[in-house]
Amino acid sequence: MSNDIYLRGMVVIRFLSAMMELTGAFLMWRFNRIEMAVRINGLLGLVGPIILTTTMLLGIAGLAATKVPLGKIFWIAGGVALIMWGTTR
Repeated sequence: MSNDIYLRGMVVIRFLSAMMELTGAFLMWRFNRIEMAVRINGLLGLVGPIILTTTMLLGIAGLAATKVPLGKIFWIAGGVALIMWGTTR
């Protein structure tokens, strides 16, 4: 299996994330109320970690599909786990 599918998946997810962020900014501007802006921002804040986790999992899967040593994949996965742990504290 080619790595192109993993890379394309990561790119598509990031483009969708960017479109959601821009839509959120437009809605904040359109509603022009701080209460709605906080709600929209909260929803976007929930989506961010999901996007990060999904793109990182695709990237790790792409690395695992190539001839990257298993030890390096564990280091990368550990780094992702530390990022997720650090952002929840």
